[in-house]
Amino acid sequence: MDYLRGEAISVNVGVSLRQLRIDKGLSIRSLANLSGLSANAISMIERNKTSPSVSTLYKLSEALGVPVTKFFDTSSARTSIVFRKANERTRIPLVRGLWEGLGGEEFEGRIEPFLLTLENGAGSGQHAMAHSGHEFVFCLRGQLEYQVEAELFILEPGDSLLFAAFLKHRWRNNGKTVTNALIILSNFSEDEQPTGLHLHDK
Repeated sequence: MDYLRGEAISVNVGVSLRQLRIDKGLSIRSLANLSGLSANAISMIERNKTSPSVSTLYKLSEALGVPVTKFFDTSSARTSIVFRKANERTRIPLVRGLWEGLGGEEFEGRIEPFLLTLENGAGSGQHAMAHSGHEFVFCLRGQLEYQVEAELFILEPGDSLLFAAFLKHRWRNNGKTVTNALIILSNFSEDEQPTGLHLHDK
């Protein structure tokens, strides 16, 4: 996977998850009950035996009461200006893909941009997501299938999609090559975690 190469900082999701869980005073079983995930799945992630899907990260962030960007494990204070060099991005390996932060993890405003890279066949996971605010998607390379409620959209390079994020949504790369997309979450409720309220699709 060539897109994993470079100087960007790779985040150890397992270590971040375990620390966040301990900080909240939760056992693996308690977190499993709160997130709707199995205790075994959480244990596997914490021990770096498996990479989580995007929807799994969202479920864990909701259960822990933290924004999904908390997994980036940045200790920097949030500021009103964030400048990020290309080789300084934090990133989270996903199941057959990569999530790269673009400064939202350090910005004090209500916007979270990130780059998504997916191998062919990879997707956000089996659980649909929903949250407050708006979601903007711009396909940079490859083909990205986005389902919003019952509607299906096929994005190719240059195509964009904008929708109210309270609508249940999920995505996957249904093409034959690697997909790159820019996704921006914005205008979420001030009193809500940036990733919002996510539905459990059990």
